[in-house]
Amino acid sequence: MTFDYSLDFSTIDFRKQPELYRIGRGEQGVLLVEPYKSEILPHWKFKTPQVARNSASKIYKMFLDYQAKDDFVGMDMARKFLQMGYTRSRRYANHKSGRKYAAKTKELLPREEDHEKALSAQIFYKNWQKARADKKYLRLRNQHLKLSENTGKLRK
Repeated sequence: MTFDYSLDFSTIDFRKQPELYRIGRGEQGVLLVEPYKSEILPHWKFKTPQVARNSASKIYKMFLDYQAKDDFVGMDMARKFLQMGYTRSRRYANHKSGRKYAAKTKELLPREEDHEKALSAQIFYKNWQKARADKKYLRLRNQHLKLSENTGKLRK
């Protein structure tokens, strides 16, 4: 399912209109979907393993809170932030500057392993895997896919 970038994200409250939400691939839309972005983003940190542990723990708890309310969009956004915690930590674990490629030449920069960021990545990875394998998440995801397919047909 493709993330729909054609929507005016500044005007949509996805809690009130979850049928407009498209899952997309990976982390697509993670910084666009409100009110979830504003709820989760302040807790998203990975500077040290302890900070990552607190952050991933808080975001996973938010995942469970959204789950208790049958709020699939919230669950999926929390999952995306956990995934993004993993991918960003890994990038900084591999490249101290956070840049994978040289700015001017676009050459791949050499890897400089940062053990602290690698541990942060592991912490987020475990929580991300737990969220994405959650049985209720998977059930609500399938329901949402059916809902959004039908909504997409109506919008065309």
